Amino acid sequence: MSEHATALADENARVVVLLVDDQAIIGEAMRRICATAPDIDYHFCQDPTKALATARELSPTVILQDLVMPGIDGLDLVLEYRKDEATRLVPLIVLSSKEEAVTKAEAFARGANDYLVKLPDPIEIIARLRYHSRGYRALLERNAAYRQIKEELDLAGEYVRSLLPEAIEASDISVRGEFIPSAQLGGDFFGWHDLGDGNLALYIIDVCGHGVGPALLSVSASRALTAAGHSVESLLSPSAVMTRLNAAFPMDSNRGMYFTGWYGILHRPSRRLTFAGAGHPPMIIARASGEWVELDSQGTPVGIVPEFEYEESTVTLEAGDRLYLYSDGIVEIPLPDGSVWSHSEFRAFAQTDALRSADPVARMLSYTRGLQGFEQYTDDVSIVEVALR
Repeated sequence: MSEHATALADENARVVVLLVDDQAIIGEAMRRICATAPDIDYHFCQDPTKALATARELSPTVILQDLVMPGIDGLDLVLEYRKDEATRLVPLIVLSSKEEAVTKAEAFARGANDYLVKLPDPIEIIARLRYHSRGYRALLERNAAYRQIKEELDLAGEYVRSLLPEAIEASDISVRGEFIPSAQLGGDFFGWHDLGDGNLALYIIDVCGHGVGPALLSVSASRALTAAGHSVESLLSPSAVMTRLNAAFPMDSNRGMYFTGWYGILHRPSRRLTFAGAGHPPMIIARASGEWVELDSQGTPVGIVPEFEYEESTVTLEAGDRLYLYSDGIVEIPLPDGSVWSHSEFRAFAQTDALRSADPVARMLSYTRGLQGFEQYTDDVSIVEVALR
């Protein structure tokens, strides 16, 4: 270990103790106990009204707090520590002159981590100080690691969002999409691009799992659905495209990851839609006549079954029809009672409510957020709307 690393390790191992007690004799007794442990930095605050300010200045890894002091209730001070950002997580050991179950229960209820009748055996108090200090430093390290991971996931989410296509607004069609990454970032990706001669490619991908890995795999898979590196002719057959994807992304070569997907070619002049699915939730056609049509994904998820041959289907759309592609993040909504909103419930809501509204996509998002009771989804949410004019 380098000299610098050793110095950092030694610093992180130190126990910074702040004792708050109005009795100088207790302060001196604790000083002598801590003096026997070279890894403990001891500090004493005799004025309880200055305890919070002293803690902010020292950044202790453990606070020893007397309960009975003039001018302030020790239990109230416990609450003040927990309200302050600087001391909210610092381990707090309350000191009492006697063992009282009611007082002990109240101290724990207000946020204390430990309870001691003063003064315990020096061996015990030093062991407890080291124990709580190690736990506190480990908590800070975990929190710092989580913040770093969260920042990386946010950056990855922005990267994925930057790759999504711009909306299409034309005389015969409009195409738009909504992508909302979850807190952990999943593997959703969708897109569309013009293949010429009136052919518009549409697709959606949902890689299993969460994190940067699934997100990057979805981006890699999406690139295989564009003209880059492939002839236009090779992209006009949805069944051939899905079969090629399955061969290119076996789960054995991708750390066990697989993905569901849907790929279609919309011939805009004839409004003929040819598509192939890979275990993805069924797509929805909301007919201008009010009819509801679901387009099932017949194939297996990509990467699971080697040499699987996908089949394609064709449906003709009409002016006024709307096609919806979506990921299961908008379907599998965790409810406050611990259950999960089912696909049949989503289907009923979409048929009777969302697709009858002025903005079905906005309605789906507002309703599902209301169901779960918070804004952030537990999985990526992707919705694509294709409206024929």
